[in-house]
Amino acid sequence: MNKVRPNPKALFPILVFLVLYLGGGIYFEYISPEEGRMGFYVMSVVVSFGLALIVAFLQNKSLSFDEKVSICAKGIGDDNIVIMLYIFLMAGAFSGLAKEAGGAASTANLMLDILPGSFAIPGMFLIACLISMAMGTSVGTISVIVPIAAEIAKNTNFNMAVITAAVVGGAMFGDNLSVISDTTIAATRTQGVEMRDKFRTNIKIAIPAAIATLVILVIYTMRNPGAALEHYDFNIFLAMPYFIVLILAVVGLNVFFVLGLGIILFLVIGIAAGTISFSAAFSAMGTGTNGMFETMIVTILVASISSLIKAHGGFEAVLDFIRRHAKSARGGKLGICLLTALMDISTANNTVAIVIAAPIAKDISEEYGIEPKVTASLLDTCSCVFQGIIPYGAQLLVAASIAQISSISIIPHLYYPFLLAVCMLISILFGRKK
Repeated sequence: MNKVRPNPKALFPILVFLVLYLGGGIYFEYISPEEGRMGFYVMSVVVSFGLALIVAFLQNKSLSFDEKVSICAKGIGDDNIVIMLYIFLMAGAFSGLAKEAGGAASTANLMLDILPGSFAIPGMFLIACLISMAMGTSVGTISVIVPIAAEIAKNTNFNMAVITAAVVGGAMFGDNLSVISDTTIAATRTQGVEMRDKFRTNIKIAIPAAIATLVILVIYTMRNPGAALEHYDFNIFLAMPYFIVLILAVVGLNVFFVLGLGIILFLVIGIAAGTISFSAAFSAMGTGTNGMFETMIVTILVASISSLIKAHGGFEAVLDFIRRHAKSARGGKLGICLLTALMDISTANNTVAIVIAAPIAKDISEEYGIEPKVTASLLDTCSCVFQGIIPYGAQLLVAASIAQISSISIIPHLYYPFLLAVCMLISILFGRKK
């Protein structure tokens, strides 16, 4: 088989997607905004990728339509893509059941009930970290915790933007590390690594950033009056499955077993506690899996587009550019980060950014001898950094809407994402060589 030659024109479908999705988002968010409408969600990401796929099919006249379909099928049928789709389904079922059974609320209230008033803002950060790791979704965590944080801020002298930013930072911490997060699933499966290996690599970057954030928030609360927090109702048994799933995942058990056990635990405990019925449980799991459909469709479309771009020489063009500018593994890592950052800024979706960047990142890691677990960690971490600070991302838009403040006002207080970026760069520039 002949080696594919670099062809920058093969990257045109990505440009089409960016113009449609990013351009449409900017237009509807800033040029022609409407009250209560999030501009970056007017243009469907699925439609944008669908049109980009059509453009990819129109390229490369040397291949027939049937040959291009075969290339797409092989890309979609990759072992890692198939496993990722299955995990998305199970993670959706787990998340839907846990929310409906009251597990998320009980876990949050358990933490709030033991939280000292003077520790309110750092406590919100820690709670968001734990809830997001357990739920596997930053937006879901923000939706659960920000209303509580906003109520605390209204009844105290705490700054609304600061306490909201603390929740967003904690949500991104968990999203980056959770084994049921779609970003973690996408990063590990596309690079062919075990979740525990990526977790152990990732936590060396995330923990220092989290500790530094906690110190900053503690100093802030020491300089401001404390908050008198009320009693919050919770069921310790409904909180247990989250912690069990978290512990088993960190230990390194198979993700299908962990998610399956979590679903069974919430089903049994929820019915025993009377918070959910047998029929409602299955309905909740259906709702949860439905919530994953767009992510799954995007994964399939991106796998198809990536396969066609690779066959047409697009990935070789990117690698050729990096070869000319990166002279070491360190340069290759920075290239992966830059690629992922640009994709996240463009798509406003960290999972989509990872799925797009992953095939090229894998080639870069092979070219420069970067360990796959390190590549997976960089993909996930970099996407979470930028997803946590862009004002038009779902995380900040949802948080700002609930707290009734502007998303821009939250950005200066997002200590965790900025510190995570610093820790990531330090790990690249001064990290131990393989």
